Amino acid sequence: MKIVIINGPNLNFLGTREPEIYGRQTLKEIESKIQQYAEIQEVDCSFFQSNSEGELIDRIQQAHMDKVDGIVLNPAAYTHYSYAIHDAVKSVAIPTVEVHLSAIHARESFRKESVIAPACIGQISGFGATGYLLAIQALKEVRNKGENE
Repeated sequence: MKIVIINGPNLNFLGTREPEIYGRQTLKEIESKIQQYAEIQEVDCSFFQSNSEGELIDRIQQAHMDKVDGIVLNPAAYTHYSYAIHDAVKSVAIPTVEVHLSAIHARESFRKESVIAPACIGQISGFGATGYLLAIQALKEVRNKGENE
């Protein structure tokens, strides 16, 4: 199974950026944790991070060309207003799980709505880096269910 982990703006500053909300792990440390878990789960993971909406859309579309089986997407601030990312997820028809490190529904009111979630098969928030692992497990379950039907 091939999964791409896509991270949006400012996540390259994890470990420095508001550690009381996002934790002290860097993005590289989180990716290492994900990679270790993925190997145990026999999942081939690749990683991408950008602060640019267009680059995120390009990577989502590239996932279609790469015949990726699933996407784990942390759109960060784009969660709340990027209809373009929503449309990109819909257009590729790849099972996608939206992930957030923080509990977005327990934060500022503008963070409570995701315009991307309706394009995804699910959303995980508030579990820190563990959310990425939960998303991988969810994508595996969805794939296995589809193969058994």
